[in-house]
Amino acid sequence: MLNLGQTTEKLAKHRRQWQALKNAAAQAKRMPGAEAGPLGEVTDFGSNPGNLRMLTHVPARLQRSAPLVVALHGCLQTASGYGYGAGWVDLADRFGFALLLPEQRRDNNANACFNWFEPRHTRRGSGEAESIRAMVARMVADHGLDRGRVYVTGLSAGGAMTSVMLATHPELFAGGAVVAGLPYGAAGTVGEAFDAMFQPRSRPRQAWGDLVRSASSHGGPWPRVAVWHGDADATVLPRNADEVVKQWLDLHALGPVPDVERTAGVHTERVWRNAAGEPAVELHTLSGMAHGVAVCPGEGDGRCGRAGPFILDIGVSSTWRIAESWGLTQGVPEVEARRPAPEAKPQPQPQPSHAEHALGAKIQSVIARALEAAGLMKR
Repeated sequence: MLNLGQTTEKLAKHRRQWQALKNAAAQAKRMPGAEAGPLGEVTDFGSNPGNLRMLTHVPARLQRSAPLVVALHGCLQTASGYGYGAGWVDLADRFGFALLLPEQRRDNNANACFNWFEPRHTRRGSGEAESIRAMVARMVADHGLDRGRVYVTGLSAGGAMTSVMLATHPELFAGGAVVAGLPYGAAGTVGEAFDAMFQPRSRPRQAWGDLVRSASSHGGPWPRVAVWHGDADATVLPRNADEVVKQWLDLHALGPVPDVERTAGVHTERVWRNAAGEPAVELHTLSGMAHGVAVCPGEGDGRCGRAGPFILDIGVSSTWRIAESWGLTQGVPEVEARRPAPEAKPQPQPQPSHAEHALGAKIQSVIARALEAAGLMKR
């Protein structure tokens, strides 16, 4: 157990690391191309215990029985900024699939992070996980989408929340992609979340798998999972990618040696196949890339997105490759003409005055608990 001095020193270190991340975000927001566009908003999708916003993009020409992609933004981002920046809106328009882009409210987390480390938000039927599930149900019902082709992906905290959704509702998703994220069950408090990000804990693969098995009564089959991570990520250390892979290799009952391993430029790909020869687990490592999602702006195959906060132009589009692996970019989609969507409501921009609030409050809470444990403070 850490003493008070060690706890305070550790928290100060995490605060410095987080402040560096926020400074990088502020600088990135001034970059050309960081702008986003409008999304539609649905306000009636159930009790919404996670108090999230339901933002959507349904292209004017949508496939019949179209697929649905759930895209979860990272900390310090908006749903619109991530959807346009990572290229998901572009691909949805080009190939006729629907997008659901849940957005965190700064009343819940002043840094706009999904609360992937808080138990009430990471249990089936509870909190943010339940809100996202209800959004999926509403999208499928409203637009006649294919229930068998629902996918989820996200960056950073959104990547960790992707792990939450795959664990708590595995029957809902055909596949998922965790981008610079963490495994399910990596943390249960804010202090553990920082530890998992900066000092990831290695666990036996069965222990990781058991955390997912205990999250629902689902017994399989399990969704296919891809993991994308930069090997120079100093915010969510790349060892987290290895732990996510271990978690899903255990669930798919696959061995440690991949069936495919290849490198092209900065991109190294490892693929584990199931008994039917289909990709079940993938690990994509991007050499020299820091914290973010990889994009390759432009038109044509393999290109989409625009550089912005934690959206990094490295000449490889993870979004395209993920969509391609899910069969979303194959051929010319059969589409039906749709009436234009109603004009989206303006989205308020993040308020800088909130930037310190959530982290400071959580750090104060952790310090208070440390003081109580040391007998230096009473409630």
